[in-house]
Amino acid sequence: MNVNTAIETRRSVKSFDIHHKMTSAEIDQLMALAMLSPTAFNIQHWRFVVVTEPVLRQQIRAVSWNQAQVEEASVLLVLTADLKAWAKKPERYWKDAAPAVSDILVPAIGNFYTGNEQMQRDEVMRSCGMAAMTIMLAAKEMGYDTCPMDGFDFDAVAKLINLPADHTPVMFITVGKALKPASPRSGQLAMDEVVIQNKF
Repeated sequence: MNVNTAIETRRSVKSFDIHHKMTSAEIDQLMALAMLSPTAFNIQHWRFVVVTEPVLRQQIRAVSWNQAQVEEASVLLVLTADLKAWAKKPERYWKDAAPAVSDILVPAIGNFYTGNEQMQRDEVMRSCGMAAMTIMLAAKEMGYDTCPMDGFDFDAVAKLINLPADHTPVMFITVGKALKPASPRSGQLAMDEVVIQNKF
């Protein structure tokens, strides 16, 4: 499947085959592709919680407006982010770069984020958004369907997955085999309404 087809056919699926199980190799492949998503300064601050344990899935469903896909999809991915990853041995993000590059960029990370909590949060949200799209398109190419979600109690989910205090939940993605096709698209805006040339 080419990228255009994956984009055109990706839809948010709510009904999944509860009997289908993704293999460990498939999950690893999906996560390896997610980890190629871009992040500012190569900080790689996303943290992907792969939830397969049935009881935990039930508990998360209970704090997610009882949405069935949380429990019925093959895999529930909780995308979270380390808000302080920028300060945790930042030299490791540039360990394979030439010294002339890392000597500039590693100090720049601290200079950019220190004391700027809004930027720390904004960056992880952008990064997780890009990773989410990577996951959904990669899953589609692998023959799976997905549903991005934010309909859940963020604090309750954080507690259930033992999320560290310096991390934040961002969103869910459910992955599995669709039981039925998604409903037809409900209406796309015209391109001239959303694409602005140069200035508003």
